[in-house]
Amino acid sequence: MTALIVVTLLVILTMRLSSKEVFLSKKRKLPIYSVDTKEKKIAITFDASWPQDNTDEIIEILDKYDVKATFFLVGTWIDHNPEKLKTLHEKGHEIGNHTNSHPDMNSISRAELIKEIEEVDSKIKKITGKGTTLFRCPSGVYNDLVIETVERSNRYCIQWDVDSIDWKAEGEEIEYNRVVKKTKPGSIILFHNDGRYTTKTLPRIIEYFKKEGYSMVTVSDLIYKSDFMIDYTGKQIYNK
Repeated sequence: MTALIVVTLLVILTMRLSSKEVFLSKKRKLPIYSVDTKEKKIAITFDASWPQDNTDEIIEILDKYDVKATFFLVGTWIDHNPEKLKTLHEKGHEIGNHTNSHPDMNSISRAELIKEIEEVDSKIKKITGKGTTLFRCPSGVYNDLVIETVERSNRYCIQWDVDSIDWKAEGEEIEYNRVVKKTKPGSIILFHNDGRYTTKTLPRIIEYFKKEGYSMVTVSDLIYKSDFMIDYTGKQIYNK
């Protein structure tokens, strides 16, 4: 009986170890959601996908508070707003790649994704003279193929850990409280340039974090460029 119990325990232990090995070997690739830092630094980002938006007003607000943000642009938005892209660049804001047509990342091939990235990059470069080093997946949808393709293109794949959910237009107070409550050092905050209440909440959010001693920087000024790992939550950690 004792021998049977020992054998049973060994079998269970072996199964658990095997399951753990399978789990580790199939670790999912992740984009950068946030950055591990003790410094009070955060990045404000905007996704620009649709022709109608509040970009001009957003630029005025950022100018007023001397804040630089990162804008992830879709190619079709650039087609309708070339002058706004030019202004963003001239004002010193960072431009990121958000694909050319905002496709479904779960149904796109590697070749199609490369084409999407290169097409919008060409449009950005034509107006600003510079290509992009940052990429954000449409709707935040990604898989291993997408992350690998982006990394091979020598770009950092950027997600977010604080979502204003401004596209739902739930109200100024709800959006403000959501962002203030969830933001911490190293956070990447997501807004949309066409959110109904974004231009109302943005000044309040900037004022709050300035009062709390935070610096608002571009994504490139927040993330580590080398010698880093990404943990299971998507937090980028510097390899000391």
